[in-house]
Amino acid sequence: MAQLSDSIERFIKELMDQDSQVEVRRNELAQHFGCAPSQINYVLATRFSVDHGYLIESRRGGGGYVRIVRMREHAEGNLLDALIKRVANSIDEDSACAIIAHLLDRKIISRNEALLMRAAVGKNALALPISAKDVLRAAILKNMLSQAFRNLEGGEVR
Repeated sequence: MAQLSDSIERFIKELMDQDSQVEVRRNELAQHFGCAPSQINYVLATRFSVDHGYLIESRRGGGGYVRIVRMREHAEGNLLDALIKRVANSIDEDSACAIIAHLLDRKIISRNEALLMRAAVGKNALALPISAKDVLRAAILKNMLSQAFRNLEGGEVR
């Protein structure tokens, strides 16, 4: 199953090489890969989420489609705003690490910065009950995200 998901993800990302968005028809994609449309939904939900730097728009029905949009750092409704909104007031460790991995993949942060960020939001760094960890992790991650984007724009360190 993971191999099929990897293939679907790779296919969609190859379609996106030329543009920051792509429209696909869920049923046609499922037919192309010989799988159920729910498998396409799974890949979209797990590999093309806000955590990974994508927005998904869909329209159901006969002429329905799925539009996958790669968020940009300096675009309207920019990546920082979307990530801050996604983090909200609480985030689990896996989601925080997915966001950090996406920033590294997009070269918004360096490998060393990613390692430091992962250490800061890791379960071992936050010696609190789980619900409090997720709240503190969100506050720490939002501050690091804001600083990373200021650094990207050549802003000063706070």
